[in-house]
Amino acid sequence: LETGTGFPFTINNSTGWIVVVSELDREVVDFYSFGVEAQDQGTPTMASTASVSITVLDVNDNSPEFTQREYGARLNEDATVGTSVLTVSAVDRDANSVITYQISSGNTRNRFSITSQSGGGLISLALPLDYKLERQYLLTIAASDGTRQDTAQVVINVTDANTHRPVFQSSHYTININEDRPVGTTVVVISATDEDTGENAHITYLMEDSIPQFSIAAETGAVTTQMELDYEDQVSYTLAITARDNGIPQKSDTTYLEILVSDVNDNAPQFLRHSYQGSIYEDVPTFTSVLQVSATDRDSGLNGRVFYTFQGGHDGDGDFIIESTSGIVRTLRRLDRENVPLYSLRAFAVDKGVPAQRTPVEIQVAVLDVNDNPPVFEQDEFDIFVEENSPIGLVVARITATDPDEGTNAQIMYQIVEGNIPEVFQLDIFSGELTALADLDYETKAEYVMVVQATSAPLVSRATIHVRLRDTNDNSPQLKNFEILFNNYITNRSGSFPGGIIGRIPAHDPDVSDHLTYAFEQGNELNLVLLDPHSGDLRLSPALDNNRPLEAIMRVSVSDGVHSATAQCTLRVTVITDEMLSNSITLRLADMSQERFLSPLLSRFLEGVAAVLATPRHRVVLFNIQTDTDVGPARILNVSLSALLPAAVPGASRFFSSEELQERLYLNRSLLAATTAQRVLPFDDNVCLREPCENYMRCVSVLQFDSSAPFLASDTILFRPIHPVTGLRCRCPPGFTGDYCETEIDLCYSSPCGSNGRCRSREGGYTCECHEDFTGEHCELSARGGRCTPGVCRNGGTCLNLLVGGFRCQCPPGHYEKPFCTMSTRSFPPRSFLTFRGLRQRFHFTLGLTFATQERDGLLLYNGRFNERHDFVALEIVDEQLQLTFSAGEATTTVSPFVPGGVSDGQWHRVQLHYYNKPVVGRSGVPQGPSEQKVAVVTVDDCDTAMALRFGPRLGNYSCAAQGTQTGSKKSLDLTGPLLLGGVPTLPESFPIRSRHFVGCMRHLHIDQRPVDMAAFIANNGTLPGCPPKKTLCDTNTCHNGGTCVHEWGGFSCRCPLGFGGKTCQEGTGGP
Repeated sequence: LETGTGFPFTINNSTGWIVVVSELDREVVDFYSFGVEAQDQGTPTMASTASVSITVLDVNDNSPEFTQREYGARLNEDATVGTSVLTVSAVDRDANSVITYQISSGNTRNRFSITSQSGGGLISLALPLDYKLERQYLLTIAASDGTRQDTAQVVINVTDANTHRPVFQSSHYTININEDRPVGTTVVVISATDEDTGENAHITYLMEDSIPQFSIAAETGAVTTQMELDYEDQVSYTLAITARDNGIPQKSDTTYLEILVSDVNDNAPQFLRHSYQGSIYEDVPTFTSVLQVSATDRDSGLNGRVFYTFQGGHDGDGDFIIESTSGIVRTLRRLDRENVPLYSLRAFAVDKGVPAQRTPVEIQVAVLDVNDNPPVFEQDEFDIFVEENSPIGLVVARITATDPDEGTNAQIMYQIVEGNIPEVFQLDIFSGELTALADLDYETKAEYVMVVQATSAPLVSRATIHVRLRDTNDNSPQLKNFEILFNNYITNRSGSFPGGIIGRIPAHDPDVSDHLTYAFEQGNELNLVLLDPHSGDLRLSPALDNNRPLEAIMRVSVSDGVHSATAQCTLRVTVITDEMLSNSITLRLADMSQERFLSPLLSRFLEGVAAVLATPRHRVVLFNIQTDTDVGPARILNVSLSALLPAAVPGASRFFSSEELQERLYLNRSLLAATTAQRVLPFDDNVCLREPCENYMRCVSVLQFDSSAPFLASDTILFRPIHPVTGLRCRCPPGFTGDYCETEIDLCYSSPCGSNGRCRSREGGYTCECHEDFTGEHCELSARGGRCTPGVCRNGGTCLNLLVGGFRCQCPPGHYEKPFCTMSTRSFPPRSFLTFRGLRQRFHFTLGLTFATQERDGLLLYNGRFNERHDFVALEIVDEQLQLTFSAGEATTTVSPFVPGGVSDGQWHRVQLHYYNKPVVGRSGVPQGPSEQKVAVVTVDDCDTAMALRFGPRLGNYSCAAQGTQTGSKKSLDLTGPLLLGGVPTLPESFPIRSRHFVGCMRHLHIDQRPVDMAAFIANNGTLPGCPPKKTLCDTNTCHNGGTCVHEWGGFSCRCPLGFGGKTCQEGTGGP
């Protein structure tokens, strides 16, 4: 029952025998169990079952089989006998089989044995090995179960003995590697050597400790990276590396590998903050610290060294800088919150690696406000128009200002600081509303000018407010008496008559909206003045274009339609001639304008000039008023005038010459300034100052007509000026000749003085020194044989013809001297001086003067220019010695002779001055014009001039004469002012002298050998005729008893003989 396919048994169904029907294999199935059923043939069939178990018994039908066909083993030659080499194993499928092992072949010299042990065959070393004899054994091993057997091959290699260990070259290795090397990079190859051979020399490398960042190749010793390195995490590693051979027993060596990780610039700087914020006041000075940024860099060395910069970022358009090392942000320029209230800066932290790493950071700087901006008005000036008679309390305007500051710094307060006196307006301190506080009357005041101040403490700004009132017609026109002064220049070529409008009637109506009409009421019947009735414009009739002076008085009226006014108009026509121009001068008035001068100041000025010249006012002609444009911002008015001599003077139709006018007004400039209430400046130097003419030519300043200017107008005068122009001419003066005026002539060659005098040549002429009782220009008048002629007796003396021939001068009372009533001596009290016509010699002159004084210092004479600058000559007493100072316009030279005891002893002393230009001498020896060398020689008293100049120092103190030489481009001595004796006038200008006055006496003044009459002065300022201090009081009866009279300054004394005393030796003193 229940048998399957391949069941090896069957049963005979009749007999019940169980028989084998197929081959049994115990190794496949060793036990069968099945059921057997017996069944009858009855009905119903009956059956019975039984269980059958059959065990298959083993027979030796399988051979043993090795588990592997080949075995290998290695054995050192020094292995000891009995050493197990290896175990071979065979299996037998038969049950209960016993396998035995034996070496069937290859066991050379029976070196090995095999024994059955635990089902296997253990091969052991039976006899010692010898590597040199056998290096390999090939054993055949047979496994037998008694009947059957199997074989296997065993290869035993005999190895040399492992007598040496591996050796590293060094016990310590150090290697550097950059931290940025990729994973798998070979760091180093570590190698060891082994003197053994074969497997004993086969080295295997390994790391003792597991370090995950590195691995080592067992065969090659190559150390490689297994992970990324990071210098910032770990800077070094130490590996213990072992080299182990394959010998038996294995031997090894250990070395240590130090791997130093080198930093690379793989980290950018990192700021401590993501952004920075700071604030600073706008008024801080430059280089003020604002804030500090800071960054770190994980790298080392230069890679981790950080500096800071704005380069590539934003520095606020140059308003900030950053310190590269500290990171401090500072201001570079002055800040202005009103322009930039907030700065957004960008700075960089940069390391010094290669390539450099940089990191940006945002910086915000808030500029804090300070009160540095004054309030600003909308405009500098405000024009406000208000109807007059507006009610009190009216808000006329709102004046406001803005302040670019913020907060409390922008608070503004307003106030009126100027112009509100009396208080007519009120300005609200906060709103700026301007309110009227009083009645506003156009006629009282048409315009109010106030200065308003806006204050944002402490800063202020100001604006000007013009409150202009609108007028109503409630006032009469106003008209003053006025003059029309018409200077009419008449020549054949003039044609300068003004045909157009010369001005307008100076009427004024306070009601500005009124329309005025004008008319002549009387005095203009001849229509000398043409009037536009609507505009008031005036024109002159062509009938006035003639050479006749004229004065006319007219009455003028003006009306606004409701009210009217009248005034007087005076027309004065003055004819201006070339003679006036050539004899005119120009005065310079300081701080004066044309309009201001055309007022009562004009009349006062003319009266002052007339008083100084001692001539009537109507004989002074003022023909030009012109602003000086050559003096920069100074306000100087040039006033040109000429004047006729007084009517009582002979030749009264003659004009004062320009030189006379200058001298008189120069001396009385202080008086003129006092009487006219105007500051009169010195005369300006003329165009000849620069010496434009060559050689001995004289430069002559010429005033000529230039143009007739338009009328000048003020509210009382219409004035027509005549503008002259100043030119120059070069003339060869008398006494000089040559194509270029280079030769001087001796005019005494014709003996012009005859036999009655001696001719002395001087520059430009000659001087006749007349013999006794002769006088005249050429000594032609004889007091003994001649008759009276006009002017022969000077200074008011009366000429009387004598019956016996000749004549006699009867002199007026005083210190006049015969025979011709001249005066030779004058005394000079303190602050007095005498004025003569100035020295006009330019190249040479002589001057002699006798003086007496007891003062240590004093001024004997001075001659300069009218402005006290440039050329001058001054003779002074300085510390009781004479001193001459002179200048030709450039340098100043001093000449100082010396007299023992000085000249301030009260005695008469004579001084001689010789000035000359040393001429240029040509090759032929003939003078060829002036040179640049000017010489002055001063001699005192009876001095041998030549001896003193040449041998004075050698002869001891013989220096009574001295000489001074001056060089320079200026060749001539150009003196325009008067000659002043004994002092200078009180003028605001400073003179180039040490003393301004002289106290004493002077006499016998000679210029170029011609005696000067001390009474023929231009002006006298306090000097007196004669010399009372030097009056001789001694006579034969002055001193008694044989006393000697000694003259002294202002008196006398007596030298008494022995036994007498007293003032006049009149008292006896008795014997000794």
